[in-house]
Amino acid sequence: MTNRKLSSTNLVNLVVELDERFADDGPARERLARAGFSVESDAGASDPVLAWIDAVFGGAWSSEVAVAQCVIARHEGQPAGFAAFDPRGLQYAWLRGVAREPGVGIFGPFGVAPEHRGIGAALLEIALCGLRTRGYRRALIAATSQALVPYYERHAGARVIERYDPAQFTPAPVRTLVLASGSGTNFQAVIDRVAEGLPLALTALVSNKPDAFAIERARRAGIPAVVLPWLRNEQSREHYDAQLYETVARFEPELLLLLGWMHLLDPAFVTAFPQMLNVHPSFLPLDPAQDSVGMPDGVTIPAFRGPHAVRDALALQSSWVGASVHAVTIDTDRGRVLARKPLRVMPREDEDAVFTRLHPIEHQLVATAIKRWLYERD
Repeated sequence: MTNRKLSSTNLVNLVVELDERFADDGPARERLARAGFSVESDAGASDPVLAWIDAVFGGAWSSEVAVAQCVIARHEGQPAGFAAFDPRGLQYAWLRGVAREPGVGIFGPFGVAPEHRGIGAALLEIALCGLRTRGYRRALIAATSQALVPYYERHAGARVIERYDPAQFTPAPVRTLVLASGSGTNFQAVIDRVAEGLPLALTALVSNKPDAFAIERARRAGIPAVVLPWLRNEQSREHYDAQLYETVARFEPELLLLLGWMHLLDPAFVTAFPQMLNVHPSFLPLDPAQDSVGMPDGVTIPAFRGPHAVRDALALQSSWVGASVHAVTIDTDRGRVLARKPLRVMPREDEDAVFTRLHPIEHQLVATAIKRWLYERD
């Protein structure tokens, strides 16, 4: 059971009146206990729980749960479901209407593992009670598919209050430039998503490697490609960075995507193009100041920032790797994470084998992060 999906289908916002039905969460907690589930409530959630959420529910929710109150149900010690409520600082376009009215608290994200679907109603009730306890008079269940409306009507007395199509938030395709240094599988995934309706206008590819297969992908898609290698024996780093800036600026991009770009950008470039997303092959912590991150099984691994994340993980015999899409800042791989997902390392797996399994995850996360970026814009 999930209540939010970044998609192109029509969505609704529902409202629940937080009346006396939600004055006491004791009965819902008792139902869970009788069914063999323990319940914990806290501000945010632990790293292992957040990693479990990303592993099970697609990779876009942990950053929302981390800034919310959260109810977590466990079965035999393992997470089985969660319900977040009263998140702070979310910028989604669908939270700019009823969500801003006095006395309205936000419910969600909300998810239950497939094998435990029966506990969803109890988690929903506990979270709504939590919103009432915090002083809210109404709860907003945001970005819900039409298919889930009967569920919320039945279990919470919810009613539809707003309808919208996410496409209305991106009336014109966003001018987007891609930087890539390698084969361009993520670039191809974006090309394919654009063909399916992702509202980007791919204005150009810039590559610093003349033999990068991403250039051929651009040619096949009819996208202008600029090859701009750094001739280290002929030009200074400063000269190359200035040339790169001039090349990119000529296309006037609104968004830059770093999809396997293997050249460290200088601070002036990052400052000039603040709307920039990077895909990185590790499971990055949500807190950019942290250098380690908890995984679904409770172990803690390094963040594995830098150009050889998978290789570094294997060298340390890490049991986990992952992928993340984050905003680019002057601090390498420390920007805000928009989407991420962990991947367990298999026995005797080498770097090529890991990337074979990791690339499809990256493709999904890049699309999810782009949609999130689009829906968070002013």
